[in-house]
Amino acid sequence: MNSKNIPMVPDRNASLPKVYGDTPSFLGTGVLNPNSIDKGYDVIFAGVPWEGTVTWGAFTGCELAPRTIRHASARYGGFLPEYEMDLFDYLKIGDVGDVVVNPNDPLKTMKNVFKTMDSIYKSQSIPFVLGGDHSFTPEIIKALSENFDGDIGVIHFDSHFDNVSTFGDDKYPRCGPIHRIAQIEKVRKKSIVHIGIRGPRNSPSQMEYAKNMGATIYTIREIRRRGMDTIIDEAINIALEKTRYIFVTICSDCIDAGFNPGGPADFNGLFPHELFSALYRIGESGIAGLDYVEVYPNQDPQSLSSHLASWAIIHALVGLASRRSKNQTLIG
Repeated sequence: MNSKNIPMVPDRNASLPKVYGDTPSFLGTGVLNPNSIDKGYDVIFAGVPWEGTVTWGAFTGCELAPRTIRHASARYGGFLPEYEMDLFDYLKIGDVGDVVVNPNDPLKTMKNVFKTMDSIYKSQSIPFVLGGDHSFTPEIIKALSENFDGDIGVIHFDSHFDNVSTFGDDKYPRCGPIHRIAQIEKVRKKSIVHIGIRGPRNSPSQMEYAKNMGATIYTIREIRRRGMDTIIDEAINIALEKTRYIFVTICSDCIDAGFNPGGPADFNGLFPHELFSALYRIGESGIAGLDYVEVYPNQDPQSLSSHLASWAIIHALVGLASRRSKNQTLIG
């Protein structure tokens, strides 16, 4: 469904396609059958309503975020006046609904994520994925690596390194996706870029691990000193060095807590405009996949963080549309 010229009104979602119940598809796009995905779509949305082990305090409930982000997106279209670009002029987008998760079986859930992402890549489409906690990201990148030739760079927006190997008995902790991503053969470790790292919920060993693998680290202090425009151009170049593809993974806590009530209490973070402009720029450079994770709707009754996620994703899509408008391939 093309959302152009449809008024942005509160009850718009009543007329939009539903992925289940009263939950509309992202931006009101067509709902697809995940077991038989037609070719011809540029970007396909999927939700992963998964939460594994809770790793910090009482921050829980992120399995509800695919629903709240989709509901938030119902308020928006695809046009950004600041770029004079409507994403629907250049991109065909669909939504396959949510991956089936098994709360009692993390391994089965991860296999289901991989299966859905594998189907999306086999249809020659790019997955944009709504989490859920951060643990499933490696399954998306694994599917990318098994469907396309060439190495992969990763741009990771986060307050934390997220590179621990385990958390207690949990082999798939939300604080460890970068460790698992780095084990994927086609991921070039020196093309992993951390953006927004900050604060006292990091450890020296995590920083040492990132440095030892050759990842690039942009702390919030460096971003403030040098500016996001400079940082993101460098990050893109690093992620594309000796690789063909960029995967983007975004934890909500890369954003300052004052703008992210549905995220952990991580202060001194990115401002929304910094993330938005960065995602537009990465979209222009070509994206092979993206996820947005760690939104906690239970602590955010106005769904501000879900709206922020929608804005961020729209900026990335408009960046891709800008790339397509220049007759360039979308994923590099």
